[in-house]
Amino acid sequence: MKALTKPWVRPVLVLLAIVVWFGIGGVGGPTVGKLGEVQENDAAAFLPANAESSLAAKAHAKFVTSDAVPALFAVDNITGQDDIDHVNEFAATVVGLELEGDPKGRTVAESLTAEPQVIVAENGTAALIVFNVDAEIFGENVGEGAFANIFAETVRGAWAGSGATTDGYLSGAVGLVADLVEAFAGIDGLLLAVALSVVLVILLVVYRSPVLPFLVLFTALLALSAAVLVVYALALNGVLVLNGQSQGIMFILVVGATTDYALLLVARYREELRRHESPYEALAIAWRRSLEPIAASAVTVILGLLCLLLSDLTSNASLGPVAAIGIVGAFFAALTLLPAFLLIGGKRARGVFWPAMPTYRGPDAGDDESLAKVEARFGIWGRISKGVGQHPRRTWVAAALGLTALAAFLPTFNDSGTGEQNVFLTEVDSVVGFDVIEANFAAGQSSPVRVIVAEADLDAALVAVRGVPDVDSAFVLTPSVIAGAPPGVVPGEQPVVIDGLVEINAITEVAASSQEAPEAVQRIRDAVHAAAPGALVGGQAAEQLDTQLTAARDLQVIIPAVLVVIFVVLVLLLRSVVAPAILIVANLLSFGASLGLAAIFFNHVFGFPGADPATVLFGFVFLVALGVDYSIFLMSRAREESLKHGTREGVRRSLAVTGGVITSAGIVLAATFAALGVLPLIFLFQLAFIVSAGVLIDTFVVRTLLVPGLVHELGRKSWWPWQSAMRD
Repeated sequence: MKALTKPWVRPVLVLLAIVVWFGIGGVGGPTVGKLGEVQENDAAAFLPANAESSLAAKAHAKFVTSDAVPALFAVDNITGQDDIDHVNEFAATVVGLELEGDPKGRTVAESLTAEPQVIVAENGTAALIVFNVDAEIFGENVGEGAFANIFAETVRGAWAGSGATTDGYLSGAVGLVADLVEAFAGIDGLLLAVALSVVLVILLVVYRSPVLPFLVLFTALLALSAAVLVVYALALNGVLVLNGQSQGIMFILVVGATTDYALLLVARYREELRRHESPYEALAIAWRRSLEPIAASAVTVILGLLCLLLSDLTSNASLGPVAAIGIVGAFFAALTLLPAFLLIGGKRARGVFWPAMPTYRGPDAGDDESLAKVEARFGIWGRISKGVGQHPRRTWVAAALGLTALAAFLPTFNDSGTGEQNVFLTEVDSVVGFDVIEANFAAGQSSPVRVIVAEADLDAALVAVRGVPDVDSAFVLTPSVIAGAPPGVVPGEQPVVIDGLVEINAITEVAASSQEAPEAVQRIRDAVHAAAPGALVGGQAAEQLDTQLTAARDLQVIIPAVLVVIFVVLVLLLRSVVAPAILIVANLLSFGASLGLAAIFFNHVFGFPGADPATVLFGFVFLVALGVDYSIFLMSRAREESLKHGTREGVRRSLAVTGGVITSAGIVLAATFAALGVLPLIFLFQLAFIVSAGVLIDTFVVRTLLVPGLVHELGRKSWWPWQSAMRD
């Protein structure tokens, strides 16, 4: 212990912390660009093994040993035979081209399970080239992207250079995945740049210093590097599944959480610098007093995120540990690297606050300050604190009524799901291609609904399928159909029977990726299950339906789990049952208000077709776990002040003292989540809106008015059943 008192020890420890973290950054920084190599963005891979579509896919694999993923090249605005000849010529020549950027040097033909088929629409104005890409090859990652990307680049580039006078669009599952991966390609560049720029501007305004904001940003970047190293290693070894949305959300969480923890620590450090001449002593005290609320905040978010492991969807379940790893990185960086940055100047470390450096006023500075002086010193937050103290009931009732009014729009929130065609905010090739296909062909032809049924139930099931209004046609899988021939070419051909099962392919009137497709599959399932109880209904549209059903189930399981976990953490932190109950109820009301506000904008301003159930789930986890952070910061300080001054004065002092820093933290987190909106995906835009709006509601209404007003009115009862330690 004596060694730690030697003057050279502290600077050496500061330097050592900085060197270690910069070493982590040196390795983790370049790894950010490699995350795309370990991503999995195929929605079918996210479903549980016991989902009906998963069971159907397993049975279908026995009928067609070499499964294929459709790449549909739709050609529009055909005016005559010359255009049709050009399409046929293109289909014949493109297969011989080498795939752009393929390290294995394969041609287009080598990635297919059969020769491309050219289908001309009955109206003669459109044509469709069907490429059946080998499913195993389709699942490969190539460099930082997916195989779908090099296939799309090759085919789209070949059409652009073919001299065609008509419009061509690569669609189908391959085109959709290629456009999706392309949309996520901006995560490690554009998204991070936007998030950091927004945070920098806010910190410059908050700190009014040209130095401190950059120290906080460096801390966030190195925290992200540490998290990326761990996530990359786990994803590479198959321990967890990483997809584009998980990666983007992790980036945002790390930047936002690191900045929030930094704001709390720095604010407490600034306070202690007024009481302690030595920056080392001031930071040591600030660190100890900030540790509990920061740790409680981090633990709350981590445990809330890990509740996502209860999800039956791999994409949801994987987000839990991925994001939790990010929070762990933020926690350790904020409490080890940032303190080292703050002490770089040694005895002159106050210089990081330049030009508004805190002045040493003596060891008792502020200890005997009256409530009136505290509220006067903190300006607008002091006036709000005084107003809450004068009219507590009026304050919390007005806040509760306002939140309830917004929550009244919650029933209008449409979370019935969106089709794969509706995931983009901007116009992309695959969606335009889908529109062309729907307008000119049997939309479901490329991805039929697959019905696996016992041979004895074949006739009844076939009648049931054909009787569904959404079905354009249905046929039995026969040897010639498997070989690529149209159904019915071989008269009297018997169906393929595997283990006593046969397969029916149903062509729907809507595309498998459309928003209406899951509804059509549900009607097919209802009809088939009534006719053949043991039947399985699968296919691309069925996978979409099962994803929506599983996400809805996750809501019922994960939301209660998150609430229980957070309540337990709050009880342990605040040594109370009533105060945690107040915070939980307040945050639930805030979440309802956020969804109500989102419903107004989604339905009447943006005109979105709907929202995925996972949007609600993620919004809940982030809002309740992150939103309660600000109440934790407020109430942990309120408890500290209440032990000295009583509950009513303590909550007012806490509101005045923490108002500025918590508001800054809320604005930072809302702004970083809003950065998700730069990616052209409806899901992320909706999530960004819900979380950003909810965080601001938590910051300015729940933490500022609702919770302080309620606690002030209840007084000592807020700390029941351990209220005896309070003075009042």
